[in-house]
Amino acid sequence: MEIASKSELNNWDEIDWVKVDSSVFKLQKRIYRASLAEDYKLVHKLQKLMVKSWYGKLLAVRKVTQENKGKKTAGIDGIKSVSPSKRLALVDELAIDGNANPTRRVWIPKPGKKEMRPLGIPTMLDRAKQSLLKMAIEPEWEAKFEGNSFGFRPGRSCHDAIKAIKDSIRTKSKYVLDADIASCFDKIKHDTLLNKINTLPEFRSQIKAWLKSGVVDFSKWSQRKGYNQTLAGTPQGGVISPLLANIALHGMENKLKEYVMGIPKRFPSGGMMSKDKRAKALSVICYADDFVIIHDEIDTVLKCKEIIEEWLKNLDLELKPSKTRIAHTLDVYNGEQLGFDFLGFHIQHHELGKHHSGKNSSSKKLGFKTIIEPQKEKIQLHYRKLDECINKMSSHKQSELIGKLIPIIRGWCNYQSPWNSSKAFKKLTNLMWNRLWRWGKRRHPNKGRKWISRKYWDLKNKGWRFTFKSEDFVYTLPKHSDFSCGKMWVKVQNTRSPFDGNETYWSKRMGDRYLTSDPQKSRLLKKQKGKCGYCGLNFHSEDLTEKHHIKEKSKGGNNSDKNLVLIHLHCHDQVHGKR
Repeated sequence: MEIASKSELNNWDEIDWVKVDSSVFKLQKRIYRASLAEDYKLVHKLQKLMVKSWYGKLLAVRKVTQENKGKKTAGIDGIKSVSPSKRLALVDELAIDGNANPTRRVWIPKPGKKEMRPLGIPTMLDRAKQSLLKMAIEPEWEAKFEGNSFGFRPGRSCHDAIKAIKDSIRTKSKYVLDADIASCFDKIKHDTLLNKINTLPEFRSQIKAWLKSGVVDFSKWSQRKGYNQTLAGTPQGGVISPLLANIALHGMENKLKEYVMGIPKRFPSGGMMSKDKRAKALSVICYADDFVIIHDEIDTVLKCKEIIEEWLKNLDLELKPSKTRIAHTLDVYNGEQLGFDFLGFHIQHHELGKHHSGKNSSSKKLGFKTIIEPQKEKIQLHYRKLDECINKMSSHKQSELIGKLIPIIRGWCNYQSPWNSSKAFKKLTNLMWNRLWRWGKRRHPNKGRKWISRKYWDLKNKGWRFTFKSEDFVYTLPKHSDFSCGKMWVKVQNTRSPFDGNETYWSKRMGDRYLTSDPQKSRLLKKQKGKCGYCGLNFHSEDLTEKHHIKEKSKGGNNSDKNLVLIHLHCHDQVHGKR
């Protein structure tokens, strides 16, 4: 890997990011292949090269100062916005030296609940260090992770986990253990985690320093204000924390498969089932600290629960009783409701007649169908968020309200669209019409219905569109029902990783539906052949993207595909910085 000379670089905007990104990615692929071959001497050699490389440091700083969504949240150093010249100074300062600053603890509400959960915000220097070390360690562990682990991993998403569940229960009703680990990030045992990572001494020393660095908390939610030691757990909010949590929980699926393969099982005809078929009969799907165990026998599920509880004790972890339940996909079990909730979806079998029943691989009617739809609580939470936004903007212009509502509606619908969401979309469309009508009526209590409808709605094009019109452009709020649903989601293959070097496979996933479920982004991605419209670099799985207007809206531009180009988030910042 070529290491650029520091003397060659005087300006952040002069950096050849195509060369930087491709060089780092090539080295990560080499680490992945060496780990896959269990050549750990070569793995450690390449990891040392990564953390010392000039390109790796440049990329680490770019990720935390330009791309990270928390780039404007300060740690105890108070730094939350880094200028281009200071980014170069931060690159010079980067080194895996075993030092770490305490994290700043902030408290954020849990979605839809009054409970608060803590986040640990590292300093900008520590964030850059964590990003650099993660680039070195992640490829090694991507070669080791189990195929049904989907949380916070490159090239994998929530929808891959849902598709894995659907494939597991598609042809047969089964029992499901829906479990959640209590305070997983806060209670992981440090010594067990460090021994499991089994990395270079300097890397171990650095990770230990982050784990033991302590927190500074002055919020009203704090029980002990000021500095507190951290004796367990990985602080949520750190760049490397999700990877450490995945490493800690690695091995759960293999542990349960070993147990199931040891149980002799006979076919109804009297023959013995092979170990491979016994292993396939059990499904363990994990997304970070949430997981489900699926099997057609209740005794096996109960025994798996006992094994997991015992296995978690080594990490000082336990299952959360309030979020752990056993249910059946088709029948009532132990008074529990049918089906289960996972990652914002409700998954259940519905008994149906012969015309609507699902079929197995032999086209035989099953008598039921697997339905995956938005969880009721998530629908209510989404509408409550829209309602609160409208209440706050009761005195704002219509264009400003539309601008605030569009990303909320689009983001939620894109997440829900691959599954059976049409009923929820129609319901929310009606609720939003009523809510926006009340917004317009409250603003003009002395006006009639015709006047309000003509002022705020476009009644000609597809009927009742909440639209703002001006001389320069037309701004329309999309309806929930505008978004298509039930699209076929293709799950990532087995243990595949973006670091495996299979460009054909990953380019196809990115071009079709991998990068985003936003249809317009997918169209732009195909049109641009997977390359950024500004720097010309190929998009990677974890890259953040933005739709850039060729002709600005203020100058008469619109949101059509012809006027948009898909570019990296950091490229988007660079373009607008020049403007």
